[in-house]
Amino acid sequence: MLSTVILSPELLEARFRPLEEVLPASEAPMEAERCYYCHDAPCVTACPTDIDIPGFIRAIAVGQPARAAERILQANPLGGSCARVCPVETLCEQSCVRQGEEGGPVRIGLLQRLSMAQTTPDLFPAARTAMRVQKIAVVGAGPAGLAGAHLLAREGFAVDLFEAQAQAGGLNESGIAAYKMLDAAAQREVAHLLAGDRIQLRCGVALGRDIALGQLRSDYDAVFLALGLQGQHRLQIPGEDLAGVLPAVPFIARMRQGEPVPVGQKVAVIGGGMTAIDIAVQIRLLGAEEVHLCYRRGPEAMGASAREQRLARDQGVFIHHYRRPLRIEGEGGDCVAIWLQPTIAQGERCVDQGQPLRWAVDQVFTAIGQRLNPEVWGEDGASLQLDAHGKIAVDANFRTSLPGVWAGGDCVGRSADLTVHAVADAQRAVLSMLGDLRHEA
Repeated sequence: MLSTVILSPELLEARFRPLEEVLPASEAPMEAERCYYCHDAPCVTACPTDIDIPGFIRAIAVGQPARAAERILQANPLGGSCARVCPVETLCEQSCVRQGEEGGPVRIGLLQRLSMAQTTPDLFPAARTAMRVQKIAVVGAGPAGLAGAHLLAREGFAVDLFEAQAQAGGLNESGIAAYKMLDAAAQREVAHLLAGDRIQLRCGVALGRDIALGQLRSDYDAVFLALGLQGQHRLQIPGEDLAGVLPAVPFIARMRQGEPVPVGQKVAVIGGGMTAIDIAVQIRLLGAEEVHLCYRRGPEAMGASAREQRLARDQGVFIHHYRRPLRIEGEGGDCVAIWLQPTIAQGERCVDQGQPLRWAVDQVFTAIGQRLNPEVWGEDGASLQLDAHGKIAVDANFRTSLPGVWAGGDCVGRSADLTVHAVADAQRAVLSMLGDLRHEA
């Protein structure tokens, strides 16, 4: 039976706060001293935004946390959120030369988070460059759009930033686990990024509904599309429309906004990525008695890191590999069970093996990825070329098929759907835009 739960401040502190991993300030200098300060640091190469990791860690070691934050933000304007959500165990820390030594890699992520916690709005100064005559439109105020708008403003452009939702932040605000983004971290970062008068944020304005791509191309010198992914992939199985069967991302968004959300007692989560882990852990923290995460392949194919999987298990989530959903059984319009087909790896494929399993559940979450919704753009978006995966096609410099239009972040699918990759996309798109606009001038 489903109950209704609100993520109150009391519940957040009691159940979610304990999952927050922090490094005490007193331990930071000692941890920083473990760094070898490599000249050709592999951790920097592994960071999509090329943060000077040895440089910011050295600043911590000598007692200059503000200087450390400045070094981080020079390379990555979303250094605060990346410190909270980046899978450092598969990026910078995995490449740390201390990986195989006693004590393991330097805890880069926690050191970055500690540095960013000590920042103030002064570390996001208004652009000192002269104002340019060109004006840029950025569509989407998630990580890619925020980074792009901030970098363009820093270069002297006036930017109109359009966001379909009621507030900026994208998945950092609405789709990432609450225990990773405590203390209104996403909104504090948005305020810093948009400081000054060069960026005009316009929320509640959607492409195709309120603004047309053709009109933006006419009114602005360049357009940067950072639309994210609005649609949810479906399981395409019977029973998917029953009450109690929900896509994970919209549920997380409602929960984080303080809306009442339904919580089952026996819950199945379908998926193997970060979002699947996020929803599985959170529904458990909200009061679910049993949470079973089912993935159709083996553990090595899961998008969620080994660290994330350990976190889920520590919170009582059962992870089942080689389980393919067949159908969801209903009674009176509510879901009461899920049928799963055991599979086995056969080369690069998984084939069915054995008899289907029936599990009694009263709630099912789907976390099998999101998709672009180009059909909502209207006729003006019809000429925008898509790739084989249904995302916006771009060249090596993130130019789209339409002159004067660039795109980046999850909507282009050039890299993993991570905040740090969205920022890196925005950096490359802005550099390309700068080159083209200088040439035109």
